[in-house]
Amino acid sequence: MATLYTHKDENIAKTWVLMTLFFSVVIAIGWAVSYYLESPGILLFAVIFAVAMNITSYWFSDKIVVSMAGAHEAADTEYPDLHNVVENLAITAGLPKPKIFIINDSAPNAFATGRDAKHAVVAVTSGLMGMLNRTELEGVVAHELSHIGNRDMLLSTVAVVLVGFVTLVSDFVLRMSFHGGDRDNKNPIIALVAVAFIVLSPIVASLMQLAISRKREFLADASGALLTRYPEGLASALQKISAYQAPMKRANNATAHLFISNPFGAKAKTSGLAKLFMTHPPVEERVAALLGEHRA
Repeated sequence: MATLYTHKDENIAKTWVLMTLFFSVVIAIGWAVSYYLESPGILLFAVIFAVAMNITSYWFSDKIVVSMAGAHEAADTEYPDLHNVVENLAITAGLPKPKIFIINDSAPNAFATGRDAKHAVVAVTSGLMGMLNRTELEGVVAHELSHIGNRDMLLSTVAVVLVGFVTLVSDFVLRMSFHGGDRDNKNPIIALVAVAFIVLSPIVASLMQLAISRKREFLADASGALLTRYPEGLASALQKISAYQAPMKRANNATAHLFISNPFGAKAKTSGLAKLFMTHPPVEERVAALLGEHRA
């Protein structure tokens, strides 16, 4: 019988399958570049540069994201209910209480960030606070705490590192190819395969990163529902959030995947092939998973 526990386990397994495929793409592009350029030293430099840039971003992720979102710390005297909800659920989850921030925006949304549980941040918009009742707010906070507990920030950073590396190397090789070089000694078919992979790999890597992000949203939904023991609260919150039409004032592609719902609003709703390029699963699928698994 399907339960929220099996839903959680399936998404963990699917995430690691995607990560394995992701690393395979990185290894393959490493081979393609080494074969095409006959210069593994250049590849090593690209790896070091991409990793250094993204690890730096990870280390200061809380400050960077909070600043980009225009958030300010929520005083416990001004938002006592929010502090109470976060503290109670953090205790239940066995996590330190994260810092709490408010974003002055009428669009309902929330995100969690930080390099680990001790340096975590949970931010919610003023619109979310005004729209949700306490049960729904608990569902959203539990979802965000689940991201922290599941160490999604680390996994997301690894994915960003890999995408950055693949994109950087692909761009570098394509630029190098315009400067000529003797490739006549290579098997033309293998060389063609190498070049084709170098061109297509950034797209493949980006799609895998988005797929991982979507699986982590399903996982955080399931984990959050287990934390509150009331999936209907989060399901109702997601329905209210998705019904809001306008985008956030500071919607940004760089941070969109962190939010509980796409910050670009209703215009971002797509279907079919375009779903591959979405940072979030469709809300209808998330709600169905929460309510369907619970009823099973």
